[in-house]
Amino acid sequence: MSDSIHDDPATPPGASDSTVGKAFLDPGVLQVYQTGELTVVGFAGKDVPDEVCIAGYRDQMNKLIAEHGTKVMAVDLNGVRLVPSGMLGLLTSMRKKVDRVELYNPSEDVREVLRLTNLDRLFEIRYL
Repeated sequence: MSDSIHDDPATPPGASDSTVGKAFLDPGVLQVYQTGELTVVGFAGKDVPDEVCIAGYRDQMNKLIAEHGTKVMAVDLNGVRLVPSGMLGLLTSMRKKVDRVELYNPSEDVREVLRLTNLDRLFEIRYL
């Protein structure tokens, strides 16, 4: 397993256990960029919708973990300026279900919230 979302080998086209390049069409639900032991999800460069969507995120992330044996959940925060408190709680609960949660490209405001809440110690913060 790699330490970076970009270092893992590409999944061959047509592989049945991958959703690479596919996104869930349900608005307000996470975009899935890669699945497997390293699962990469994101928000398609948009701010995280409000607390109403958290249950959908939780359901989708739990399903990805169960179906793909996810050990590392990487969350692409590119373009996200603020993260609702419910999403922080969800990420914290995901940390208990996987070996590692990586947050990629958090904005300055998101980094500040992570620092103030000491969540920067729980998640691995990475920049691409």
